[in-house]
Amino acid sequence: MSRPFDKLTMPGKAEAEGARKHAEPAALAAGGIAALLAGACCLGPLVLVTLGFGGAWLSNLQLFEPYQPVFIAVALAALGWAGWRLYRPAACEPGGVCAVPWVRRSYRIGFWIVAAWLLAVLVFPYIAPLFY
Repeated sequence: MSRPFDKLTMPGKAEAEGARKHAEPAALAAGGIAALLAGACCLGPLVLVTLGFGGAWLSNLQLFEPYQPVFIAVALAALGWAGWRLYRPAACEPGGVCAVPWVRRSYRIGFWIVAAWLLAVLVFPYIAPLFY
């Protein structure tokens, strides 16, 4: 005998499953944005001038300098979380996004691109005197 509430899920369970499915892109996006903001004060103007952009507005990017340690910490935490989600062995249902090989590969490529940018932001203060 079936009861009317047997097929219903617990409140919040569907939202939790949806949040787990989108954890990797969210962590990569958070890490990428934080890495870009961490490099906005110092590395950003150099890259923009190298690409041919210029103007007095570039000096406004120095306003991000006091917040650089915060952005670096957020980027490291987000990339740590994304790396843990991407490289841990996890069970994947056959119809899930994680079952598609190119999706997993693209997440990992994005992870390493953001990690390389963050590494450049962390190393730049030490190699900057070589450019001036």
